[in-house]
Amino acid sequence: MEAYTQKRFLSTAMIPEFQVKSFIYNILRCNINLVFARTLTLVRVDLHDRITRVEPLVTRITRLTARRHQRETDDWGESKNLRLTNGVLAFLTCVLFLSSVRVGNCQEKEKPLAQKSEKQSKKRKSPDKGPFVLVGAGDIASCADLSGAEATANLIEKIPGEVFAAGDLAYEKGTAQEFANCYDKTWGRFKNRTHPAPGNHEYASKNGSPYFDYWGKQAGPPEMGYYSFDLGAWHVVALNTNCDAPGLGGCGPGSPEDLWLQKDLADHSKSCIVAFGHHALYSSGIFKKHAIHPELRQFWRDLYKAHADLVLNGHEHSYERFAPQDPDGNLDPKNGIREIVAGTGGRSNDLLGFAIPNSEVRNATSFGVLKLTLWPGKYTWEFVPVDADGLHDSGSGTCHNVMPTN
Repeated sequence: MEAYTQKRFLSTAMIPEFQVKSFIYNILRCNINLVFARTLTLVRVDLHDRITRVEPLVTRITRLTARRHQRETDDWGESKNLRLTNGVLAFLTCVLFLSSVRVGNCQEKEKPLAQKSEKQSKKRKSPDKGPFVLVGAGDIASCADLSGAEATANLIEKIPGEVFAAGDLAYEKGTAQEFANCYDKTWGRFKNRTHPAPGNHEYASKNGSPYFDYWGKQAGPPEMGYYSFDLGAWHVVALNTNCDAPGLGGCGPGSPEDLWLQKDLADHSKSCIVAFGHHALYSSGIFKKHAIHPELRQFWRDLYKAHADLVLNGHEHSYERFAPQDPDGNLDPKNGIREIVAGTGGRSNDLLGFAIPNSEVRNATSFGVLKLTLWPGKYTWEFVPVDADGLHDSGSGTCHNVMPTN
């Protein structure tokens, strides 16, 4: 009697016995790995979403089962039948909740944690962190002898990063032919990553037109030749130090370049600052009129007020590094600007005179390039000579406007 009753009970249920077993087997096959391998931390799908997804199925099965019970079962069978049906539904609900899959679909959803990890990884690789490299020199390509420019160009080709070209790029007069036949064949190999500044030799031909034609927008607006750009936390200013150049308007207080520089620096008050141009305010060249340019003091005042860190120059065909100083040449280790003269791009080597105050390192025999490595809040410098036995100079400093990150 008991066996007959159980058989009758199963036959009157909405789901036949073999279908129940098959259904449970398929669910387990799709979800067993998820049920046993996942932790509640990894299964991060909204609970409300799952309940909403399961609820219509549960409601539909319950209604169909209730109608079947009313028609085909007695009181004892109905009670057993309901218990079996409720058990299947409870099992189904739990499996759906744990596996986070749709009914009839064994595909797993994307893992939110993996997506979050990818975003965090991208954030850690932010380009603002650096380090960035700025490498270059001034006084570069002489059409009379390209060996020096060729040698320094070979150095830069091995150094990734941005390049500064601090004036007097194509000797003797900066003509279109000299740019094409001399500069372009040497330092022109990395023209697309070069940031130029004009020297006095550039203005010896048609008021600098060949220079501006060669560089286009890279040289800043024509007749101005000054501009700026950013390298992460560092703001880089390219100055036109040819104060008598036609159309420039001088370099004194209230000049167009002075007003532009003040605004540009004010807009980057939270950046580390490095400026470069051809002429130096201070150097120990043997001819003082050639070596020292007091007409640039106003630019230095602007830079000093903005807490600039470095000024890079050429013009003197030598290498010289100064201790941090103020615009009037007073030693200022805390707030001063470090000036480095690197007119060592390959044109020639010129004699140096007696060292002026705050000069720390000088050399007039080595061609080479100055390499800056820039981090948020700090920097290093290195003079890389062409010859292995040439001058080696290196060191580090901190930024005035930004605290070092490590």
